[in-house]
Amino acid sequence: MLKIAYQGVAGAYSHIACTRLFPGQEYIACDTFEIAMELVKNGNADKAVIPVENSNAGRVSDVHFLLPESGLHIVDEFFMRIEHQLLAVKGAKLANIQTAASHPQALAQCSEFLKAHNIHALSRIDTAKSCEKIALEQDLTKAAIASKLAAEIYGLDILASNIENASNNTTRFLVMQKEEEIPSYEGDKYITSIVFVTKHIPAALYKVLGGFATNGINISKLESYLLNGRFFSAQFYIEVEQHVNSKALQYALAELKFFSESYQILGCYKAHNYRYERMN
Repeated sequence: MLKIAYQGVAGAYSHIACTRLFPGQEYIACDTFEIAMELVKNGNADKAVIPVENSNAGRVSDVHFLLPESGLHIVDEFFMRIEHQLLAVKGAKLANIQTAASHPQALAQCSEFLKAHNIHALSRIDTAKSCEKIALEQDLTKAAIASKLAAEIYGLDILASNIENASNNTTRFLVMQKEEEIPSYEGDKYITSIVFVTKHIPAALYKVLGGFATNGINISKLESYLLNGRFFSAQFYIEVEQHVNSKALQYALAELKFFSESYQILGCYKAHNYRYERMN
């Protein structure tokens, strides 16, 4: 039986993603993303399922900083539709709810509903963890934003269903493990994730990106981060739609190496069908 680590508690969306990706396995709840990754790195878990971005609220804070430092490899991606519920103790009514607690991402994804009902948002470490506190306090004016599964686990009523801002609210998860696992290059669609630091010279980033362009490689994501608190040096996280062993990407990586101080391939994995279903 596989041991799958995730951030949160039972009923959290990461927990649900684990059950869909790896049904019938052992799921290990962790307080932070860093702890989940560390369990895998130390051999106490086989894989970690980590949310990295949401279609409505953007990237999950801090995760991209942890990816290069984790010592783990990305081996898969998974997109999951997120449906938020407003949960409260039995007897509570929507008209009397004053506060709603949840993870900052969930609160951002439900901001329009909260504003319309004059409900104050309270940031917590996890969606389902917020339900534990609501269930314990038994306060008819307090609610949590979480999943239907969380409502069942913590014995809460659903006061309002599907309160997310967008009907296509979707979160992307990455599956990470200690061992590198590159899929065979068989003509399917692939994603390769890379982090790099450009040399401190004019047009370094332009020339790096040019290497991908001239080799016909599509860049699906490019993000930058300040490195070690220095304002003149940035680290870039990039995702390209190409297998790492393809000639095109090898040529592009040669260009990248020439204009960067360092680079690291975090993983090569099959692209999830969701990417292309949304395009049709």
